[in-house]
Amino acid sequence: MKDLAKRFLPCFMNGIVVHGFQRGSKQLGCPTANLSDRVTTKLDPTFPYGVYFGYASVDNGPVYRMVLSCGTNPHFHNTKKTIEAHLLHEFPNDFYGSILKIVVLGYLREMASFKTIDELKEAIRNDINSANKALDYLEEDGAFNFKEHDFFKIIDNCENVIYGHVSHNHTGKANN
Repeated sequence: MKDLAKRFLPCFMNGIVVHGFQRGSKQLGCPTANLSDRVTTKLDPTFPYGVYFGYASVDNGPVYRMVLSCGTNPHFHNTKKTIEAHLLHEFPNDFYGSILKIVVLGYLREMASFKTIDELKEAIRNDINSANKALDYLEEDGAFNFKEHDFFKIIDNCENVIYGHVSHNHTGKANN
């Protein structure tokens, strides 16, 4: 899966934050921002389900590290595909209806079903640690600073998914 995922990375997504199943904060202690179905349906059908890492911002605000779940969450036996981002920052309030911009940079693991909620929570903690290590490495390497990418600076309220490196012309519209 990791090799297949690389074909789509980096992956830029932006869309409206909607209500999900309400499990992230309540059951898992890991609040997530769910992107609308309009974004989920724009994903390439071969985009691998899994857990990813990258960066995200809310309403063109600061850019934070994030861990992303993309798929059907087999632990909860979901059939609906969701995109849920856990931003590695504590927000004072929910931000439903806000525009969430995401750049997905790497693949961590396949989605899985766990024997207990505690095992799932442990996997999430491991995902966060792995994401931080990978992003530390990318930031130290300095080859390309996605945290400072123009994608996070332009105001674009459309809901979209773009694969590969994105540049911007003088109008601020994204180009592939």
